[in-house]
Amino acid sequence: MTATVDFHTHIFPPSIADQRERWLERDATFRELYADPKAKLATAGDLIAAMDEDGVDRAVVMGIGWTDQVLAREANDYIIDAARRHPDRLTGFASVNPAWGDSAVTEVERCAHAGLRGVGELHPDTQGFALGDEAVMTLLLEVAQAHRLIVTTHSSEPAGHVYPGKGRTTPDVLWRFIQHAARFPDVKVVCAHWGGGLPFYALMPEVARALGNVYFDTAASPFLYTADVFSVVADLVGVDKILLGSDYPLLRPARLLRQLDKSGSSDEVKDQVRYNGLMLLDV
Repeated sequence: MTATVDFHTHIFPPSIADQRERWLERDATFRELYADPKAKLATAGDLIAAMDEDGVDRAVVMGIGWTDQVLAREANDYIIDAARRHPDRLTGFASVNPAWGDSAVTEVERCAHAGLRGVGELHPDTQGFALGDEAVMTLLLEVAQAHRLIVTTHSSEPAGHVYPGKGRTTPDVLWRFIQHAARFPDVKVVCAHWGGGLPFYALMPEVARALGNVYFDTAASPFLYTADVFSVVADLVGVDKILLGSDYPLLRPARLLRQLDKSGSSDEVKDQVRYNGLMLLDV
């Protein structure tokens, strides 16, 4: 049976859940996403249990786009520890704010040396930087290139309903970033949430040509699109560009797997979507 990889999950140290109100005051991204007391926070143990129940073999674990450096380091330490305790199940990404400049580079270096494999999820709007600002993003891309790290960024649709954290990282913003990131050939870019619809622009030849190192995860897909999105995006950019991702604990992995099953895709395509994350991680 093909391995199933959830390429987009979030975990937090128990101390953050225990002190939610404190961190809501200190961190703008945390406040945007978790001000509602019903918004779920999950630990590594919670995620492993969900993976076991839903048939997921490996997950990429991330924090969020922190604005508070102390909180970012605490969350990154927790992810480092979780990945070390579950090396066959969890792969960690470091959360930083590119606007921190040299401090962001130092933190990425620290996390890379500790075994983390990527950076993300970036949240440009709440973190207060422009994804298309080359002066800001070059430092991050340079350190990602040096360590062959994957960079995952939040993405959002320019149309449709509004939801917490939607933001303005729309396809035109991603387009500017992707053009810049192409100068760093060892950096793979993952645009979360189907890239806010960026794959649909692959009907434009220049966009299609620019997507060589760009991938799209399916995080929160049932909240955004019908199941047809899997076959449409596969036709436009190739099934190898689709990474199964749930956005756990917002959604369980099983919810995404059910949507994939309803997509009308062949068993071969569904197997590849479940497995693509492992190929990108090369583990």
